[in-house]
Amino acid sequence: MTHLGWIGIFRLGLVQMALGAIVVLTTSTLNRVMVVELSLPAMLPGALVAIYYVIQLSRPNWGYRSDAGGARTPWINGGMAVLALGGLGATLGTVMFANSAPAAALAVSVLSFMLIGGGVGAAGTSLLALLATATAPERRAAAATITWLMMIAGIALTATGVGKVLDPYSHSRLLVIVAFVCAGALTLTTLAMLGVEKRLSALPEKDEARMPFREAFGEIWDEPKSRAFSIFIFLSMTAYFMQELIIEPYSGHVFAFTPGQSTSMAGLQNGGVFMGMLTVGIAASGLQIGSLRMWSALGCVGSAAALVAIAAAGTTGPGTPLLPLVGALGFFNGVFAVAAIGSMMALAGQGRPGREGTRMGLWGASQAVAAGFGGFVGAAAVDMMRRVSSSPAEAYGTVFLFEAAMFLFAAFLALRVVTGSSQLPVPGE
Repeated sequence: MTHLGWIGIFRLGLVQMALGAIVVLTTSTLNRVMVVELSLPAMLPGALVAIYYVIQLSRPNWGYRSDAGGARTPWINGGMAVLALGGLGATLGTVMFANSAPAAALAVSVLSFMLIGGGVGAAGTSLLALLATATAPERRAAAATITWLMMIAGIALTATGVGKVLDPYSHSRLLVIVAFVCAGALTLTTLAMLGVEKRLSALPEKDEARMPFREAFGEIWDEPKSRAFSIFIFLSMTAYFMQELIIEPYSGHVFAFTPGQSTSMAGLQNGGVFMGMLTVGIAASGLQIGSLRMWSALGCVGSAAALVAIAAAGTTGPGTPLLPLVGALGFFNGVFAVAAIGSMMALAGQGRPGREGTRMGLWGASQAVAAGFGGFVGAAAVDMMRRVSSSPAEAYGTVFLFEAAMFLFAAFLALRVVTGSSQLPVPGE
């Protein structure tokens, strides 16, 4: 049986990089432009991103369909094309809010974010399914870690690079930049996937591919460990994503950052996520320091502390060193995220055999719901607090403190739910 080699795994990681490059522009840069440059309510981009995540509830079904089809590449390439179209359309919709009737701009934006959600669901899920079925068992953990880190690298590099060329800001400049990124991501995906599956003989089990989707999903939900871990993922990821749509507007309203500066800040934050993941990977896998339970709880507590510091920094406003605090938040977010991924890997094989993909699909759906819910609640809470607070700093700070409290609760859950003896698997073992 032929499996993916390290070069093949790296090529799939390039697809993850391309996916992250488009997504970061739609969830961060466009969000900032809507709220600050166009003075639209933060609830609007929050609702649009919520649509993107709701559409991703179909992720388990996308994986099931690619299983039945016997080929993942068409779903990956097709999904990326839909994602690129959605990213360009979302940018056009944002610009239309300044130049056209709001109803038309809203219609274009809603449709575009639906395309983004569908594209990410089809491409991302099929890619992970390909990794699961075409990677040798001893390499699966390493493959998942490599591709995840490459996606974070794509997000960080894109946010930093776009931040450097976006100033001085104009709507036309934004359109050109997003079109360039979308075209580059689609080209990179097509080249990376070229001939990958032709070299493989690892195919999904025919009986599993034909099994009714609802039956497989119901079996997993009836497993106590899978159900409890799903609840942990939902609550912790809600806290994780609450700041996603408000951190850049916060930098503009309170610290007077330009669009380019706030986009670069997003790059710094995602760079911190990358370093946090890398740190846990080296410490837990290479040096055998700590357990997944410890790293999960530490990441949650550290994220809470960083959010408290970010909220406190708003009381002094411009001139306060916000960037190091945002970098620290990203670092501890990365610590928590990679520990959660390791926990998924440790638990995916428990229970009835042959259901690993369905379990990962359930947890992916929990994460998607939490991401959409957390992003919308964070943005809506800021809108509400700005109406009753004396200053933007107080409004944003209150929401950050609430998020910090949720992270502390997530740390408590991690100590109860995450398997204490599990370690991140060492590549090659």
